[in-house]
Amino acid sequence: MASLTQLKFAMATSIFIASFIFGLFVVGIIFLLQYYVFGFDLWLGLLLTLGGIGLFILFQYLIGPAIVAATARLHYLKPGENPWLESTVKELAEKSGVPMPRLALVPDQTPNAFVFGTSAKSATLAVHEGLMRSLNKDEIRAVIAHELGHVRHRDFIVMTVLSALPLIAYMIAQFAMRAGMYSSSYSRRRDREGNAGAVLLIIGVVSFIVYLITFLSVRWLSRLREHYADAYSAYLTGAPRSLASGLAKITYGLSISPKAPEGARAFYIGDPAQAKQEIHEVMQSKSEYDLDRDGVLDERELELAMEREAKSVWVTMNSWFATHPPTFKRILLLREIEQEMTTGNYTIDRVYAHV
Repeated sequence: MASLTQLKFAMATSIFIASFIFGLFVVGIIFLLQYYVFGFDLWLGLLLTLGGIGLFILFQYLIGPAIVAATARLHYLKPGENPWLESTVKELAEKSGVPMPRLALVPDQTPNAFVFGTSAKSATLAVHEGLMRSLNKDEIRAVIAHELGHVRHRDFIVMTVLSALPLIAYMIAQFAMRAGMYSSSYSRRRDREGNAGAVLLIIGVVSFIVYLITFLSVRWLSRLREHYADAYSAYLTGAPRSLASGLAKITYGLSISPKAPEGARAFYIGDPAQAKQEIHEVMQSKSEYDLDRDGVLDERELELAMEREAKSVWVTMNSWFATHPPTFKRILLLREIEQEMTTGNYTIDRVYAHV
């Protein structure tokens, strides 16, 4: 049985593992560069590198929200501009015990929503116009509760910081591989320069391995936090079915959008790229899932298709690289919670029991 403590432990563990591996990686790079290439003082190089990485992470943490706001073309709502949305968010925020986030609409016709910021007090809840149009009020309410779950868990802050590590490793890998190939092409001039080229190529390969490990760690945490936010939404609204139907509409709506996926997709309630892939896999086997042979997949047939696709080995392996769990697995979790709610045994200490 999962609990909020386990989510916090998972976040702490992910940060520790990623940071530990990344720390060893940085020390190794500094040693190799100091010994074979530049000849600078080891401790000075280590201090400068760690300082640079720290500044990069701090920069992403502080500037990231401003970049998200600019790229998403947010329209921050003034008091009274959207009374229903404002009152709904205020009610759910008070019920969950989190500060009222700033509200913004995104001029985007895809059904989506996300929350971002540097703290719970400075969080912004952004809702796409497409979500307001495509979902009914109960479903929108469930989506809002999901996003407030992220605020309550503060996982969006952890994700902002943690996502910097694979990005840094990837940048180092790209630089080292290119510099190594360039240096190796002139290795005939001096033996030392040839050694430098080989060292840079090794650093590039190791950097890519570190990037892959930290990347998978961040993606695993991203999927886990979505399950916790889904469970919290079910608890806060008392209507897990509303979120389940909302997720189905979001996945379908994102899958048919001609717009290419962009932005920090891990922060959205639904990943456009993943939605397109999920529906594409189903439609490839449409004839198999069209049980009544009417040429259209109804709600029950689509759910059955998603359930079968979610169990395939290919989907399982693909999910390791995904920001979100497969939609059906999220719906299945909500169904389990709904079944427990009908028994009358669903209490506050069992909010995350099915995660």
